Amino acid sequence: MSDDSLPSPAGTRTAAVIPAAGRGVRLGPGAPKALRALGGTPMLIHAVRALAASRAVSLVVVVAPPDGAAEVRSLLDAHALPERTNFLVVPGGETRQESVRLGLDALPEGHDIVLVHDAARPLVPVDTVDAVIEAVRDGALAVVPALPLADTVKEVGAAPAPGAPEPVVATPERARLRAVQTPQGFDRQTLVRAHRTVTDEVTDDAGMVEKLGLGVVVVPGHEEAFKVTRPLDLVLAEAVLTRRRLNDGF
Repeated sequence: MSDDSLPSPAGTRTAAVIPAAGRGVRLGPGAPKALRALGGTPMLIHAVRALAASRAVSLVVVVAPPDGAAEVRSLLDAHALPERTNFLVVPGGETRQESVRLGLDALPEGHDIVLVHDAARPLVPVDTVDAVIEAVRDGALAVVPALPLADTVKEVGAAPAPGAPEPVVATPERARLRAVQTPQGFDRQTLVRAHRTVTDEVTDDAGMVEKLGLGVVVVPGHEEAFKVTRPLDLVLAEAVLTRRRLNDGF
């Protein structure tokens, strides 16, 4: 943890919601993705520690599988976590969107900034967390960390027949595209309004704010904040964690 991570000024408190109710089928059979081991420790614990590493984060709410809240509470109790941060576990829903809403419902009053973070991004650096919080403190209603794309992106249409090649219909300008990460940061009331208003399925919480017609801004993301989705991602995460332990004593 960085000693100069962002402090929490009087009157501004930040809470983080980590939805961890998904099964993570793309990683194969076994434990839910958030409970898979990374360097001998569940990914969820790495993600919780990553958010709690910021001195601005005073509460982390973990949204567990609907039938797994007790297991997740035991998991948190079994691992060393920063004493200055409070932790809360609540049962999640059938979708990520529902789980985030349940996490929001569990937040006590007094937290004006809310982060939403993927449990499957266990290695996000504290500097990225702090940059998101700082942007919300400066007046942004919604903030996402993001990286420029290295690959050219093609928009495709439906294949003319099952198994046939898909036709390219457009090539978006790569310089204007970003790959979005988490944690995403929000003015609390804005995020609550979005979850009460937007019923369409979206891929991230910032997209819900966009549907309200409100502005979302981008801050620089980090290459180590990647999402562990497939077995190869887990190999890369292990390599990053090993390098941190060798270089930084992480």
